[in-house]
Amino acid sequence: MKKVLVVDDAAFMRLSLRTMLERNGYEVIGEAVNGLDAIQKYATLKPEIVTMDITMPDMDGVQALEQIKKLNSNAVVIIISALGQETMVKKAIMLGAKGFIVKPYKEEHLIKALSKL
Repeated sequence: MKKVLVVDDAAFMRLSLRTMLERNGYEVIGEAVNGLDAIQKYATLKPEIVTMDITMPDMDGVQALEQIKKLNSNAVVIIISALGQETMVKKAIMLGAKGFIVKPYKEEHLIKALSKL
């Protein structure tokens, strides 16, 4: 069972992701509400996969990705973001994100993308 850290500032998105992941055999070991929180929880929990929103208060997902990759260059981070942020998604991929999923998404698409990691 893969251990996942869910990062999103919207509580309903974290709950939705948690529900979909757990229904498909993933273990959500933590949730973070912004990039700073994500870095701290990544260091403590050591998840196998991180789902990362881009637009969040205090520190965005791209900045958090960059810091997480400094902690562990092999970190597996997948960006989950709304349309209209192509530049940020490209930057995230260049920084080492393993892929991205566009919001809104279907459960099958999420699980298919994660199963490739």
